[in-house]
Amino acid sequence: MKINWGAGIAVLYVGFVAMILLLVGMSAGQKIDMVTDHYYEEELKFQDKIDQVKRTSELAEPVTWDVAESGLQIHFPKTLADSLITGHILFYCPSDDRNDRKFAIDLVNGGQTLPYTQIPGGRYKIQIDWKVGQLAYWNEGVILIGGLQKK
Repeated sequence: MKINWGAGIAVLYVGFVAMILLLVGMSAGQKIDMVTDHYYEEELKFQDKIDQVKRTSELAEPVTWDVAESGLQIHFPKTLADSLITGHILFYCPSDDRNDRKFAIDLVNGGQTLPYTQIPGGRYKIQIDWKVGQLAYWNEGVILIGGLQKK
């Protein structure tokens, strides 16, 4: 059986169109998570975040967190323990925004423990946005929940 040039070109063209349609269908089905739904508003506030990070780096004692059996323990500076610290702790999961969690800061003896039952396992970017009076601070890092590791 011999295939002429016209039939070969038609088969090639139909195969190419089928491949493109398959790739478009696959890409349309992909879930795309943005860091935030309010990207523009967050960008306008970026200089404030830079100031918060600078203020945080000037603290004599930094905010720390430890992975323990009871949960993730977050320790705030002891020099500020008597002050009224407000804010929130955000666990941002880059791979799936359904795993993102946000907790209000509720200190007990200068620290807070977040049980693992409230946080699904995975890799998170922990973001701590906190205030003491009118001064705002920002801490962030990467943590693995479920593997009991701190990075």
